[in-house]
Amino acid sequence: MNYRVPQPVPQVILDDVRGAQKMLSGVSRVTAMEGSRHLSALTGSPVHLKCENLQRTGSFKLRGAYVRIAGLRPEQRAAGVVAASAGNHAQGVALASSLLGVRSTVFMPVGAPLPKVAATQEYGAEVRMHGQVVDETLAAAQEYADRTGAVFIHPFDHRDIIAGQGTVGLEILEQCPEVRTILVGIGGGGLAAGVAVAVKALRPDVRIIGVQAAGAAAYPPSLKVGHPVSIDDPITMADGIKVGRPGDVPFKIIGELLDDVRTVSEDALSSALLLCLERAKLVVEPAGCSTVAALLSEPELYGGGPVVAVLSGGNVDPLLLQRILRHGMAAAGRYLSLRLRVADRPGALAGLLAVLSVVDANVLDVSHVRTDPRLGLTEVEVELHLETKGPEHCAEVARSLHGAGYKVMGQ
Repeated sequence: MNYRVPQPVPQVILDDVRGAQKMLSGVSRVTAMEGSRHLSALTGSPVHLKCENLQRTGSFKLRGAYVRIAGLRPEQRAAGVVAASAGNHAQGVALASSLLGVRSTVFMPVGAPLPKVAATQEYGAEVRMHGQVVDETLAAAQEYADRTGAVFIHPFDHRDIIAGQGTVGLEILEQCPEVRTILVGIGGGGLAAGVAVAVKALRPDVRIIGVQAAGAAAYPPSLKVGHPVSIDDPITMADGIKVGRPGDVPFKIIGELLDDVRTVSEDALSSALLLCLERAKLVVEPAGCSTVAALLSEPELYGGGPVVAVLSGGNVDPLLLQRILRHGMAAAGRYLSLRLRVADRPGALAGLLAVLSVVDANVLDVSHVRTDPRLGLTEVEVELHLETKGPEHCAEVARSLHGAGYKVMGQ
C-alpha cells in the first residue's frame, strides 16, 4: 500500500547526502552488512542486516549530528549546542560536539537508561534530566536554546540531520547493489527519510518499508490525514522510536517516497531481539531490531529479492535486556508458567516433578500457596516456571500433566 502526500518534497536531495558522506569520511564507520540464514529461509529471499548497532556511539545518530554541527557558523559554534534525546541522539551529539570542539548540553527523559546517560556524559556533554517522554524533553531543550542562544540540534526534523542519516542508504546500495527491499525503523523519521532520499534517487525500483512499534505508531494515522498528528501516551519498550509526533521535514519525504509503513507488537520486538542475539550474535536494542520484528511478523511480504534490514542501534540497558530476553523467550514458547493443585502430602511435589522430568522440561522456579480460601483442606496450589523448547514442547508438557491426572488452573 502506498501513501502519498500532496505537499512538495522539501529540499533534501541526493547531492546533500553525498556531501554528507564526504564530510563523514573518517568520522563515522562504514558498518558491516551481515547475512541471516534464518531470516532468509523464513522469507524465501536473501536477508542482510545493516549493522548500525556497531556504529560509533552504538547507533546511526552520529551521522546526522556531526553533519548538522559541522555546518554551523563560527558564532553558532561559540554559543554551543543543545539537544534532547532518550539516548542515541544524545550520544551522537555529545561525540560530534567533542570532535568539533563545541560545547554541548543534552536533555534526557527522566527514565532514560542509565548506561545511555553515562555514555553521553563520557562523550563530553552536560546532561540534564527532564520530562517523561521525548516530546516533553524536546520542549525543555528548545526553551533552553531560546533562553541561552545555544543552537538546538533536533534529533530528526532538520535537513542536515536527514542528509547525514541518508548516508546509510548510500552504503546499502554499495554493499548490496542487488537489494530489492529495505526495512528501516521509524521514530521521528530522520533515518527513513534520509535513506529514502538517497535510495530512491539512485534506485527508484527498491521498496522502502518503514517500521514502527504498534504502541508508538504516529506515522500511519498521520499519513492517512496528510499531516503530522500526535498520539497520546506512546508506550513501547523501544525507547529509541518512542516518538509521539512525526517531524515535519521527514514526514513530507516519507509520505512521498516510502512504499509502506508497518507496525510491530511488543512480542515481536522481544522475539527479534532474542533472534539477533542467538542467531546473529549481535546485541541490538528494541528500536534497532524493529525491522527484524517486521520480518518475523509478516515474512510473506518480503519475497522476490534481497532484503536489507537496518539494525539502527545497539544501546540497551542490561536490566532492560534481561527483562526483554525473558519476554522474548516466553513469546517464542521457551518459557512456560503453570498453576495447578496437588495433594498437600509428602511426595506430591516429587511426583509432579517426575512427570516434568520425563518430558525434559527444566524447572526454573517453584512456589506454593496454601492460604487461598478456594483451596480444599488437603490441597496446595503450585506455581511452576519452566524452560521449554518451543510451542510444541509446551503442548507436550501440558498433555503429560493432564495425562497424569493434574488439573492445570492457569497457563
